[in-house]
Amino acid sequence: MINVEITDDFDLEKIAESGQCFRWQPIEDGGYRIIHRDKCLCIWKDSLESALTDGDRSDAVESAFADGDRKGALGHADIYRLDCTEEEYRDIWSSYLDMDEDYRNIREKIDPELDPFLFEAAEHERGIRILKQDPWEALISFIISQNRNIPAIKASIEKLCERAGEKCFDSRGEVYYTFPTPAAIASMSDELLAECKLGYRDKYVRRAAEDVVNGSLDIGLIDTGSDDDVLKGLTGLYGVGKKVASCMLLFGLHHLNAFPVDVWIKRVLETEYSKGYPFDDYSPYNGVYQQYMFAYYRNRTEE
Repeated sequence: MINVEITDDFDLEKIAESGQCFRWQPIEDGGYRIIHRDKCLCIWKDSLESALTDGDRSDAVESAFADGDRKGALGHADIYRLDCTEEEYRDIWSSYLDMDEDYRNIREKIDPELDPFLFEAAEHERGIRILKQDPWEALISFIISQNRNIPAIKASIEKLCERAGEKCFDSRGEVYYTFPTPAAIASMSDELLAECKLGYRDKYVRRAAEDVVNGSLDIGLIDTGSDDDVLKGLTGLYGVGKKVASCMLLFGLHHLNAFPVDVWIKRVLETEYSKGYPFDDYSPYNGVYQQYMFAYYRNRTEE
């Protein structure tokens, strides 16, 4: 168990509910369990007092409190408790959570006078980050997401993982399943795949798996060239349209300028940018701004 000091924009709930990831599970004490490839992480937002008494606090926390400055040095930071080692955080989770990117700086590029709507959306949804997800999992997840709400997407993905993934246990002894490999999905019977409640999408999922297995699809090779080139390659896949391809580009391949357009973003563009959205002005972070707008409009409607 370690403590990590985070000074940048970072909000577990906002990331979990942003529509980019489908396997973040709320756990006790306000934390989340995150599954990435064959690894599992439990993470909680911690208090400064808890960080003080924790024998595994980070060097940053240690040095700050050694100076006798409890609030001064860390007043701008949050402390998170993770059930992994420092090495695992450095090698796996820091990258997955995109901790090398300065999201506060991206958010503060918005001029409140020139674009008061985006400024308000970004302030309201501050803490969203674009995760560096596994491309294979992202591709299948967004194929499954077509014309479905988030609870249905999550349910189908969990069924798929339970039936074709590897059974593992997290640090609390709770069961979790890894995301199935292409070979595991390709070998599923029609009956077993039907149990995942994918509907018409099951044939798209199976084809993608079979294409990887037989070598006709190499996701790594798709991610070459400009965004337009990658989108063209993705939309050439069976069952992948422009929206799924754009989601894959942003959330699976981490092209931060990708701008998926769904029903929520269509409403944003029609209502807030009737004279046109300034894509060039917000490059190369249009995907980050898209997430602020998507979450803000969806959450505002649900409130």
